[in-house]
Amino acid sequence: MTYAYIALGSNLGDREDFLRQALETLRQTPCVEVTRVSPVYETRPVGGPTEQGMFLNAVAEVRTELEAAELLDSLHRIEATLGRLRREKDGPRTLDLDLLLHGTLVCDDERLTVPHPRMHERLFVLLPLAQLVPGLVHPKLKRSIAELLKELQGLQLYGGAPGRELAGRRALVTGSTSGIGRAIALELAAGGADAIVHGRRSRQAAEETAERIRLHGVRGEVCMADLSDVEACHRFVGETWKRWDGLDIWINNAGADTLTGEAASWSFERKLRELLAVDVTATMILSREVGRLMREAGGGVIINMGWDQAESGMEGDSGELFAAAKGAIMAFTRSLALSLAPTVRVHCLAPGWIRTAWGEGASSQWQERVLRETPLKRWGTPEDVAAAARWLVSPAAEYLTGQILRINGGAIR
Repeated sequence: MTYAYIALGSNLGDREDFLRQALETLRQTPCVEVTRVSPVYETRPVGGPTEQGMFLNAVAEVRTELEAAELLDSLHRIEATLGRLRREKDGPRTLDLDLLLHGTLVCDDERLTVPHPRMHERLFVLLPLAQLVPGLVHPKLKRSIAELLKELQGLQLYGGAPGRELAGRRALVTGSTSGIGRAIALELAAGGADAIVHGRRSRQAAEETAERIRLHGVRGEVCMADLSDVEACHRFVGETWKRWDGLDIWINNAGADTLTGEAASWSFERKLRELLAVDVTATMILSREVGRLMREAGGGVIINMGWDQAESGMEGDSGELFAAAKGAIMAFTRSLALSLAPTVRVHCLAPGWIRTAWGEGASSQWQERVLRETPLKRWGTPEDVAAAARWLVSPAAEYLTGQILRINGGAIR
């Protein structure tokens, strides 16, 4: 599947209705899914007869299995169906559908020119396109849509864009239907990143998280997979990498829950098998595979999940199990960071006492222990971990790699 961007325009008749009909017809086109549509702008005509009326313009994002030439043919058929007549260059028209971008394709022949040769010169194209994908890089000009828009307007932001430092970046968070993973996915979306939500069982929960992500004006999608299966891990990487023609951020948050529900009564050996399969093996396989793809693509950031007591130790079955699993990932992260440097950055978050599902139901003895061992005298929250993840993957942390960041309220054990 490829993401493509289509400019829509109309300055004859019921302009708004023509745009509406065009989108509805596009939605009914086989192998085409309309994923997002920009706001509609009213603009003056560029070129053509001086007496023609104002245009309504917008940009649609579609996901398609069609090749660029096939998609262009479909657009021409929609134009014809809705009364487009090509009588004079840049003349008035009921509908104008232009294929702006088709993935990273660069093509210039008699039949097809992609990217659109004048899109970077048209405010009525760049402005709505920047509403959808400000960080998308023009395949030929090698500049982001936001940069091209600023250049056309003659405006340059002084300093960084507050609150949208991840705009245009493509992220995936495993285990993001609830808890820490969900908080990280939503925080990355708040920073402007598109995000793929992963879950193992509840598609409904995954879809709800994706819907929350889309409220930030970015793309949010779902991919389900059982990461305890090694072959499923390889398929998962291949499928998600193709979704958006690559990924810039990969968060390995998924882990086996051996503390709550039925799993709490499992034997030590069964808990160990689950933790080794998901927390260790899956994290290592996913990191290595994604790291290779990111290095080939020219960059990216990977974050794994450790535990703040893995190196100092904690008594009991759970302490032994998590120290073994999370300690392995913390050590692995440092080595992978060296393997992938300088192209790909790799880090590990090591949360302490975080109020997730287990923390909510913890006994009074555990509640007292948390406050006693934590200098900041409170439980951490999934949002505390998410804020750290957002910073680590941002441009502000570009000089860091191979770090273990403890989010534990200052606890030293």
